[in-house]
Amino acid sequence: MSMKPNRPDQLRMKAETQLVRASGKDGMPRPAEEFLHELQVYQVELEMQNEELRQAQVELEESRDRYVDLYDFAPVGYITLTRDAMISEVNLIGAALLGVERKKLLLRRFVHFVAEEDSDRWNRFFVSVLHHDERQNCELVLKRNDGSIFHAHLDCLHIKGGNGGRSARIAFTDISERKKAEEALRIAAIAFESQEGIMVTDANGVIKRVNNAFTRLTGYSAEEAVGRTPALLSSGRHDKDFYQCMWTTLNEQKYWQGEIWNKRKNGKIYADWLTITAVTAPNGNITHYVGTFSDITSNPESSAEIHRLAYYDLLTQLPNRRMLLDRLRQALAASSRSKHYGALLFLDLDNFKNLNDTRGHYIGDLLLVEITHRLNANVREGDTVARLGGDEFVLMLENLSEDIQEAAIQAGLVGEKVRDAVALPYRLKGLELWCTASIGVSLFYGHEASVDELLKYSDFAMYHAKKEGRNSMRFFDPEMQATLVERSALESDLRHALGRRQLRLYYQIQVDNERRAIGAEALLRWVHPERGLILPEQFIPLAEKTGLIVPIGLWVLQTACAQIRDWSGNPATSSLQLALNASALELRQPDFVEQVQQAISATGINPALLKIELTESLLVDNVSDTVAKMNALKALGISFSMDDFGTAYSSLAYLKQLPLDQLKIDQSFIRDLGDNSSNAALVQAIILMGRTFGLDVIAEGVEVEAQLEFLNLHGCHAYQGYLFSRPLPLEEFEAFIERV
Repeated sequence: MSMKPNRPDQLRMKAETQLVRASGKDGMPRPAEEFLHELQVYQVELEMQNEELRQAQVELEESRDRYVDLYDFAPVGYITLTRDAMISEVNLIGAALLGVERKKLLLRRFVHFVAEEDSDRWNRFFVSVLHHDERQNCELVLKRNDGSIFHAHLDCLHIKGGNGGRSARIAFTDISERKKAEEALRIAAIAFESQEGIMVTDANGVIKRVNNAFTRLTGYSAEEAVGRTPALLSSGRHDKDFYQCMWTTLNEQKYWQGEIWNKRKNGKIYADWLTITAVTAPNGNITHYVGTFSDITSNPESSAEIHRLAYYDLLTQLPNRRMLLDRLRQALAASSRSKHYGALLFLDLDNFKNLNDTRGHYIGDLLLVEITHRLNANVREGDTVARLGGDEFVLMLENLSEDIQEAAIQAGLVGEKVRDAVALPYRLKGLELWCTASIGVSLFYGHEASVDELLKYSDFAMYHAKKEGRNSMRFFDPEMQATLVERSALESDLRHALGRRQLRLYYQIQVDNERRAIGAEALLRWVHPERGLILPEQFIPLAEKTGLIVPIGLWVLQTACAQIRDWSGNPATSSLQLALNASALELRQPDFVEQVQQAISATGINPALLKIELTESLLVDNVSDTVAKMNALKALGISFSMDDFGTAYSSLAYLKQLPLDQLKIDQSFIRDLGDNSSNAALVQAIILMGRTFGLDVIAEGVEVEAQLEFLNLHGCHAYQGYLFSRPLPLEEFEAFIERV
């Protein structure tokens, strides 16, 4: 170790030496001015050294803070275990994954969070970690404090202490989604090689893949079948009308099932029970057809089983949609003859997805079976209970009164009885669960309405029941009918809006804390020749439900890029960053990144002037795909803002994963900022969170000076709202920018 004195010691020794030298060789004192000057020089040097020490201490503290932030908010959980496998240190993400507050985890044994079936394997693994220096990893099933489990990948490293002590550092991540994906692939592979013949074609009917059972049943090998069409199996026993009817059904319902005569490679004709299912892309276009078939020529038992699978739900054994539609057609004909009313009750379970996600699909399936028993026990003999899929059920009541008012009362009594039965508690595998249902009711009489219209009416009434607070029942009434007709007309008009050039982009300015223009948000408006100006909240949900949002979103993207190009020649607008919104359906398009690239390339704009705003709810599904697309666009120079932040699924996990540049505080928090202390606290928290993650923060809906002052005081220095300008048509916006 170096024995060189530090800087302060050197200065002190130098000062002492100078004191000794304060007198000359003759013992006479040196001039006071000379001596004082040297002392002042030493004092300045000493103060400079103290300042250097203080600066070094500040930098050390900042470095420590950065380390703590990186440790706490890393995308994985970190835990340090003593040699007795007790938790001595854990980061915030690790505590969140285990579902326990960090301080309550300390000195608890890690084995308490290992699923029972993996505890022995964990103990052996931990002993191995302590006795080897190299990094080791394993996969375990861990359990959270609430009893829920998840699959985890653990990276472990043995750490030797200075006093000979031993410990282990563990980094672990939740790999449950990966496990599910692997399981789904295994199941799909096994299902493909089932006893039934399977062929997959493209949208044009060209065979792309067949399984071994296909070869066994038809005699054609995969090499002989791939690249050809199913016509190679044609027996010649079906006429043109048969195939035309098949394709009409496929195009309308995306599904066809029935008996068909085919011919094997050896020329033998035989009967197949064939099911064809259309595979569609997110935009609704058919990409593939999957055909499954089995030989029923001499197997009546197999034919009966296929019939059961075709017309009954596999889980609940209830009639499925196909059988319900058949029975409903018969019921309409019977009602026409008997002059009695019938009713269709559309039942949807409330918050079933949350239960499925938290308790698991196994418990969810058990709940669906139990609900099936309760529905069957609370309807009359002869009524139909069907499962459409997921958590949707339909009850069809026949032979109600000839009087419409009395029939409505009868249907209402059954509906309330069913609703009460569903709402009773459930005991499943030691768990006590609750579930409620929202019910929509539509009456039918003869052929006054079609099968599809009746299902639409009851579904629409159920939607209103959910809007009114769930666990309720609503009848389809004339007011709903008017709403439905209006929505249908609006949808029809919307399908032509783009082609008729009725869509417009309005622009709302975004400013900094000195009210200088820094950008704008492009907002979609629909200028209808008869309805006038239609705001987004009136037609965007309809566009998303119908898939029209995809071509509309592409038009918005291309128009926004062209506008950035046009603004580049004007000094007042050349540096404005233009923000536009992207819907979940747009982002799920496989070619979304390519569409953005093409729009930028076609206009030649600077990508840094384009900002895409995403909503939090968009990020819930398929986060990995969203992150991949965002990173691809980020590489081009495009920035991202999270819109309406704080209103949905705000989470540190998302902020860590997503390559965001900005958080936008939702206007609902800004609107009540002065009257609501909770909103004020939330806004401050969002600003702090943005600063912590190195993100810009912008507030929307700023309308009064008091809101602006609050935001500026607490560190938010970008704003948007009516205080500065409402959304303006292009010409008015450009004139406004010139004035600003």
